[in-house]
Amino acid sequence: MKKTQIKLLGISLLLLVMLFPSCTDDLNQVPDSANAIPGEEFFSTPESYKQYLAKLYAGFATSGQTAAGSPDISGIDEGESQYIRGFWLMQELTTDEAVIGWNDGTIKDLHSQTWTSLDRFITATFARFSFQIVNCNEFLRQTTDEKLAARGLDAALVAEIKTYRAEARFLRALTYWHLVDMFGGGSLVTENSPSTFFYPEYATRAELYKFVDDELTAITPELKAPKSNEAYRVDQAAAWMLQAKLYMNAKVYIGTDNYTGALPLINKVIASGYALHTNYNQLFLADNDRNGAQNEFIFAIAFDGLKTQTYGGTTFLTHAPVGGTMNASEFGINGGWAGIRTTSAFVDKFNGNTTDTRGQFYTDGQTKEIVDISSFTDGYAIQKFRNVDVNGVSGSDKAGNFSDSDFPIFRLADAYLMYAECAVVGKVGDLVTARGYVNALRTRANASTISSLTADVAGANLILDERAKELHWEGHRRTDLIRFGKFSGGSYIWPWKGNVAGGAPTQAYRNLFPIPATALSSNSKLQQNPGY
Repeated sequence: MKKTQIKLLGISLLLLVMLFPSCTDDLNQVPDSANAIPGEEFFSTPESYKQYLAKLYAGFATSGQTAAGSPDISGIDEGESQYIRGFWLMQELTTDEAVIGWNDGTIKDLHSQTWTSLDRFITATFARFSFQIVNCNEFLRQTTDEKLAARGLDAALVAEIKTYRAEARFLRALTYWHLVDMFGGGSLVTENSPSTFFYPEYATRAELYKFVDDELTAITPELKAPKSNEAYRVDQAAAWMLQAKLYMNAKVYIGTDNYTGALPLINKVIASGYALHTNYNQLFLADNDRNGAQNEFIFAIAFDGLKTQTYGGTTFLTHAPVGGTMNASEFGINGGWAGIRTTSAFVDKFNGNTTDTRGQFYTDGQTKEIVDISSFTDGYAIQKFRNVDVNGVSGSDKAGNFSDSDFPIFRLADAYLMYAECAVVGKVGDLVTARGYVNALRTRANASTISSLTADVAGANLILDERAKELHWEGHRRTDLIRFGKFSGGSYIWPWKGNVAGGAPTQAYRNLFPIPATALSSNSKLQQNPGY
């Protein structure tokens, strides 16, 4: 769907920015529709339905109508309000996998775990999630059986729109999962909620969890079979993957373990026809939509250096980690932003194994230990995302500003590790099979294989470390650490956790982010998370 999505962005972005003005001026949870153009005016042609669907997918990639100057959300740098960038900052910068040297506002509070409800990055991400949900809801309102019948659409298109609706519900469920994971409770707004301004009631974490679970169960039969949809559009395997993620974190979310529910879904994903790419590093290059990496990606966000320009997404993940003596041209960019590095705690996961291709550390001129977070040369740099293809040729934007590399949300390697965790931690599944999956990833990475895998603390620690090595900087780490009881508190300490050079314990309430103060002031029915 990459070309289709890109081609249709102009119309759909313009529509949505006009439709939901309050999301762009006061970061409210719900839209003020007083100035909205009627949705029916947009759905005047058969092509408009796919155009709107394209916008929903593009909501994860773009920040507005252009890279800068026409944002969906105001009040913060436009690049910082982009979905993947905000999601990444909260999932990675808060952990042992990433630090940042910039002094932009409260950015350093994320790694030190000292953020407050006034944090502008948390506020922007919460607003982006809300904006995405609002857009999905409007599409679902405009594609009911009654509205489609009134517009006289032919049966074939109506059937296709049914699939579009299932995809829109998946995309909404994905965002609601991110809300459940990061913020706990919040507002539950659907296509059945009032379309005029109102204050939605507060929904608990358990209620939002149930909504996501029920949605995924309902829509899976309506999605296309695995690997039968257009590129970048979701299928049943993506729904199985998301629901398995929900279940594997159920102990955190609702207090009840559900590895048993996750395992059959993971087995379905693994049997869906996706295949490991033979080269780990090629998974994150500019041509990862066609170099074989796409066969491993169950769901990825499309980025294009010419057509979906943004200072978030993989443009951020390509520029921000480059600095010091690093050669920007090797990354297909015109210059580094000298911001992101990693901690010695993450480096030590590799135990000095320089042959493991997943340890993409740049060490020339860099110190392993971080004395001064503001200094880019303190801490090893990571060379994961590159805007070059397998031959070293730069991406489509020859000016070197914007990246072509797609961002994987779900890939088969993650499913392998999820199976292994079910066997080791959940004690469901087969340990021999689990060991085979772990070794398949290690073999690809040119790392030594393991001869045994045990369902105990040692096995659990191995799985957690393996997830760090395989999936680092892909938006999993915070959730993983919380699930294993090692994010807050003192059971696992890394440099500058707790704003101390050697690391220090942090409060347990940090396992959830605060509901932003702006959202609370906009809707008094919201409830702040404990500790804030």
